[in-house]
Amino acid sequence: MVAWDGVTLLTTDRLVLRTFRRDDLPAYAALNAQPEVYRWLGGAPLSREHSDEIAEWANECVQAQGYGLVAVERASDGVLLGMCGLHHQESFPDDVEIAWRLAFEHWGHGYATEAARAWLTFGFDVVGLPAVISTTDHDNERSQGVMRRLGMTYDRRTTMVDDGQEFDAVVYVIRSDQHRAAEGSTEAPTMPPM
Repeated sequence: MVAWDGVTLLTTDRLVLRTFRRDDLPAYAALNAQPEVYRWLGGAPLSREHSDEIAEWANECVQAQGYGLVAVERASDGVLLGMCGLHHQESFPDDVEIAWRLAFEHWGHGYATEAARAWLTFGFDVVGLPAVISTTDHDNERSQGVMRRLGMTYDRRTTMVDDGQEFDAVVYVIRSDQHRAAEGSTEAPTMPPM
């Protein structure tokens, strides 16, 4: 049975990265129904049921492997901004992907970059990943901008499947040594006790 306990996995200056709680589900469903967001999710808003299933799956991944896609909460006021984390994307099961999804009103504030940067440091320094990919629709310039700010470089164009939807995508990649050089990172991030 999945836990809905909101366990904090990582923190940044402005963000708390934690598992989903049940009281997050309405706000998460609302962001998945925003036209600006669902445009990149197959072009149709997600149902509340489908949105809840994604949050449940995300919590299950964290329970099983210690990381996954988690809720992104603004530390100053507790507002749910969206989700971000590391996971295995169905089209690239051998790779670990960094991904994010934020409500439209929270775009343009650096939250996705800040959350993703913390997860990359965790992935490289704690999990010991050699590389991390990120994928998006080939027309999603905003997400590609986040990838470039993270130090990721364009790898290839491909066709991929996400949640049953096939689409033309681009893949960006960053390797452990590239991340450490870009971040000057030599220490692993601290994780609160579970």
